[in-house]
Amino acid sequence: MALNIYDDDNIHYIVGNKFDDIAFNQALVTEKREKYSFPFGDAEIVQVSFAGIYIVYGDMVVKKNRLRIKSFDEPELVELHFSLTGGGIMENYLTNKRLDIKANQHNIIYSPDFDGMAEFPTYGPFKFFEVHFQREQFVNLTSESGTLLKSFAENIMNNHSVEISAENLPISLAMHSCINDIMACEFTGGLKLLFLQSKCLELLALQAQAFELAAKKVEKTGLKSAYDKERIYYAREYLLANACTPPSLTELAKAAGINEFKLKQGFKETFGNTVFGYLSDYRLMKAKELLADKQVDIKNISNDLGYSSVQHFNKAFSKKFGISPGKARL
Repeated sequence: MALNIYDDDNIHYIVGNKFDDIAFNQALVTEKREKYSFPFGDAEIVQVSFAGIYIVYGDMVVKKNRLRIKSFDEPELVELHFSLTGGGIMENYLTNKRLDIKANQHNIIYSPDFDGMAEFPTYGPFKFFEVHFQREQFVNLTSESGTLLKSFAENIMNNHSVEISAENLPISLAMHSCINDIMACEFTGGLKLLFLQSKCLELLALQAQAFELAAKKVEKTGLKSAYDKERIYYAREYLLANACTPPSLTELAKAAGINEFKLKQGFKETFGNTVFGYLSDYRLMKAKELLADKQVDIKNISNDLGYSSVQHFNKAFSKKFGISPGKARL
C-alpha cells in the first residue's frame, strides 16, 4: 500500500507501492523489498502478498518529527499491528482518534481511510510488522470467537474505524517467535504459501487470545498508576538489555524505582510470567534464532546468552522445544 506523505513545505512524497490486487488474491507468494530515502527520513520496507493476506514490515528513521499522512481508496483490510522498536503518535483527523504507538506492543486495527498527522522521535529507529486480512476473511475467521472479537467484527462490517482495544498489549515471546519465523522464512513455492498462511493465522490466534483474556480479567490490578506500569516496562527493557548477566530481583527493582513486591506482581500481571521465567523464555527464543546461522558455534551461543555451560544450555533448550540445539539446526 502507498502512503501519501507531506512535509512542512507541503511537498508530496509517496512511500510504498500501489496496492496490487492481483498479487493479493492469487495463491502465490509475491515479495518486494525496497529502500526509500527522502528529505524527511529513510526506510526499508518488505511487502508480501498471497491468498488474501498482505504482510508489510520494515525499519524507518525520520528526520522530521511531524508528518502529514493521507491514505484513501485502499482495500478494506484489518491490520494486525506490531510495534517492535520505537514509538510515536498517529492522529486521524477523519475520526478524531489518536493512536499511541509504543515499543513491544500490539493491537488489531481497522481504519479504511486516514488523513492526519504522525509524530515520531527524530533519528530514533522505528521497526514495525503488520499482517493485513481482507475484511470479510477476517470476519469469517473470527465468527465463532469470543464476544470481544464479535463486537469488533460488527464494527468493521459497519465500516467503523476501530481498534479491538483502547489499550495496546505487550507483544508476547510467542508472537515475537512467530514474527521472526515469517521474516526468516526460506521456503519457496507452495511450501512458502502454506508456511506463511499458518504463521499469520497463528499470530491472529495469539492476539485474539491475549485481548480476550485481558477483557475478561476481573482481579484487581496491583499497578495503581501509569507510573507503575511504565516502571514495569522499564524493568523488562533493563532485564533484556542485561540478559547475559541478569540482575537480581533486588537490583532490578532498584533500577526500575519500585519495590520488589510490586515488581514481581506487576511483571506477572503485565507479561504473564515471572521475571526470570520471562528471561529464560527470551534467551531460549533468541538461541532458536541464532541457531539458524549454522556458522555460529553452539558453545558461542551458550556463552553469549549467559548460560553457565553448554550442558545447561542443552538441557534448557531441550526442555523448552523438545529437541536438542544440535538437532534444531539440521
